[in-house]
Amino acid sequence: MSIVVTGATGQLGHHIVEHLINRGVAPAEITAVGRNTARLADLAATGVTTAVIDYTDPASLAAAFAGADVLMLVSGSEVGQRVAQHTNAITAAVAAGVSRIVYTSAAQADTSALILAPEHKATEEALRASGVTFTILRNGWYTENFAAAVQQARESGVYLTSTGDGRVASASRTDYAEAAAVVLTTPGHENVAYELAGDIAWTGSEMAEALIEVVGRPVVFTAVSPEEHTAILTGAGLDGGTVGFVVALDGNIRDGLLAGGSSDLATLIGHPTTPLVDGLRAVA
Repeated sequence: MSIVVTGATGQLGHHIVEHLINRGVAPAEITAVGRNTARLADLAATGVTTAVIDYTDPASLAAAFAGADVLMLVSGSEVGQRVAQHTNAITAAVAAGVSRIVYTSAAQADTSALILAPEHKATEEALRASGVTFTILRNGWYTENFAAAVQQARESGVYLTSTGDGRVASASRTDYAEAAAVVLTTPGHENVAYELAGDIAWTGSEMAEALIEVVGRPVVFTAVSPEEHTAILTGAGLDGGTVGFVVALDGNIRDGLLAGGSSDLATLIGHPTTPLVDGLRAVA
């Protein structure tokens, strides 16, 4: 079985390739693709084929997908451009005769008000309309997304958000990558969507407690209003777009949109998800 993994220059895609190899897939059966093959040198050294793709260049997609059985479509990172990019990839995969596409979406993308959901919902719709067999992995939040919180806690002893009492069921990228590798290498995942999240949904106070263990100093959780958060981030020099995104995302957390509730991730990987403290230690 020939598997193409997009976004392999990123952390999630790279982890997926590693987990595929760990599960016994021969490196020669894997093609890792991205915009810069220099960042894939370690995978190439194991025998993995590498290729350059550009989602806006159909010829590059056609060349990379030729002869592939399965496409692991790791969602792109360019917010606002992903629907067109993903649609190009789906179209190229169908034209190449790919038999199945596995896609990394967002939590409850078809119904959620999550700020990141619309592009994923549109991609899921394009995937379903393509007629190809699919598996949708609706990934929840990554613990690695809190790298800035680790740095903030180390420097100031404060974990500051406008998430209120909202909970986040985060897991480490390697957990989500392992689930993708399982779905890619085992039967029974045709035309289904999995809701993936960490086993434990933690609060801001619990995050502060975890940060204490990681940075080795007292850390206090400071909850502020969205308006206060906006003023603080603006005063720190962040641009308006970034400020709006961060505050909106904290609002999504406050509303419970990243609180998880499904055991699909632990079930797929066959073991508990990475605990928050351990995930933060890896970030630190």
